[in-house]
Amino acid sequence: MASSVASGVSRQNPALRRTVTSTTDTDISSPSTAMGSPIDSPRPSASSTSLSSMSSIEPNNASHGKLVDTYGNEFEIPDYTIKDIRDAIPKHCFERSAVKGLCYVFRDIAQLATTFYLFHTYLTPENVPSTPARAVLWGLYSFIQGLSGTGVWVLAHECGHQSFSTSKVLNDTVGWILHSSLLVPYFSWKISHGKHHKATGNMERDMVFVPKTREERASRIGKLVHELSEIGEETPIVTFLHLVGQQLIGWPNYLLTNVTGHNFHERQSEGRGKGKKNGWFTGVNHFNPSSPLYEAKDAKLIALSDLGLAITITALVILGNKFGWGNLFVWYFIPYFWVNHWLVAITFLQHTDPSLPHYQPSSWNYVRGAAATIDREFGFIGRQMLHGIIETHVLHHYISTIPFYNADEASDAIRKVMGRHYRSDTKDGSIGFIKAMWRSARMCQWVEPSEGAKGEGKGVLFFRNTNGLGPKPMKMSPPTKGMKIGAEE
Repeated sequence: MASSVASGVSRQNPALRRTVTSTTDTDISSPSTAMGSPIDSPRPSASSTSLSSMSSIEPNNASHGKLVDTYGNEFEIPDYTIKDIRDAIPKHCFERSAVKGLCYVFRDIAQLATTFYLFHTYLTPENVPSTPARAVLWGLYSFIQGLSGTGVWVLAHECGHQSFSTSKVLNDTVGWILHSSLLVPYFSWKISHGKHHKATGNMERDMVFVPKTREERASRIGKLVHELSEIGEETPIVTFLHLVGQQLIGWPNYLLTNVTGHNFHERQSEGRGKGKKNGWFTGVNHFNPSSPLYEAKDAKLIALSDLGLAITITALVILGNKFGWGNLFVWYFIPYFWVNHWLVAITFLQHTDPSLPHYQPSSWNYVRGAAATIDREFGFIGRQMLHGIIETHVLHHYISTIPFYNADEASDAIRKVMGRHYRSDTKDGSIGFIKAMWRSARMCQWVEPSEGAKGEGKGVLFFRNTNGLGPKPMKMSPPTKGMKIGAEE
C-alpha cells in the first residue's frame, strides 16, 4: 500500500516521524460527527455500533488548541459522520455468505488436521534420528498451528460480530464451537467486545487496551505526577521484559482480571460493580455470571460460555491421559500460546501507536473513537491465514458486520472519506509489524493532554514517555499544600 504523509499535518522531530497514510491529499471538509455513541444495551450487538442514526451534525468551529501526537505531528480531530462512511461503501460489501464463511472454517480446520497428520506421521525418531532436529521441526509445527489456530479465532470473531452469515443462530453456534475449542469463553467475550466497539478510545468505557493516565503511571512507579517529566529513560531490558510478560500471559490475564479494560465498574447500571476493581479474586472477569462486565440477563450466556470451556478441558484431559501430557503439550498447548501471542500482538497494535489519540468522555464520540485505530500489514500470513484482521481494522471499527473477504474494498472506499484522519503503518510489511511492537512499547507509556490544548482539546490525550522519544511530557508544578497538581500556566 502506497504511503504518504497526509497534508495539513505539521512535521516535528523528523527522526521519529512515522507515516500517516491517506488516499487523498485533499483537505476533506465535512460536518463533524455527533457527540453521542450507540446506546449501551444489556447484550450489545456489533451491528448496533454502526447505525447511521448516530450521525447528527454539529458545527466544527470550536478551538481545540494545538494537539500534538507522539511523533510530534499536529493532530486534527475527525470531522465527518458515520453516514458519510456508510454511504461511501459499495452495497455488495455488506453481503454475508454462510457458504463462504463455512468454507473458510473447513479450510482452516483442514490446515490444522493436515499439519498434525504430516508431522505426527513423518516426524518420528525413525525418520529424523536427531533429537535437536526433531525439536526444531516440532517448534515449526507449533508455529504453523498457532497461525492456523489464530485464523480459527478470527472466524469466531466474525461470528461474534454477526458478519459470518445472516443467521444469528448459525453465527453463535459456529462461534461458540470454534472459540470454545481455543479455550475462549465465546458469549462472555462477545458481550465485552461489543462494548469495546461501542466505546473505542474512551478512557472510561473502553474494554480493551485502555492506556495508563499520567497519574496512574506515576502511582505505578511510586512517583509524584509532576516528577514524570524528570524521570530518566527506561532501560531496553525493562521494555523487553514487559513485552514478554504481555505476550505470554496478557490474554488469560485479561480474561481473568480485566487488566487492560476500564476500571469504572461502580457505574454498572445494576449495581454489580459496587466496590469492585480489576484484579484477581474481585469477580471482575469473563467467567463469573455475576461479573460487573455483564447484566443479569446475560447470566445464561456466560454459563454457556463456561460450559464450552468445560467440554474442551474435559476432552483435553482425556487426550492427555491417553496419549501423554508431554505429547499434548506439544500438540495443543504450545500452539495455544502462539494463538494467545498473536491475539495480544494484533489487538495491542490495532489500538496502540504514537499517532493515535485517546479521549476523555467529554471529548469522545463514536466516529472519533473508531478513527483512533490503525491498519498495519502482515503480508501473506496476515491476509490469508489471519483473514485480514490486521490490514482492515479501521473499517472494522466503523462497520463490524462487513465480512472480512469484503473488507479490502470497503476500506478503500472509506479512506476517501477519512482522508487525513485515516491511519496506517504498512512499511516493511511483516517485519514492520514486529518493529511496531517495540516502537509502541518504548514510546507509548501513558497518555496526557497536549501542552497547547485548549477547551475540548484538553480531553484529547496522546502517549508520552520518559525515553526521550517524541514531544516531552508536560511540565507540571509541584503540589502545594491543599492544592491539586496541575499544568503550569
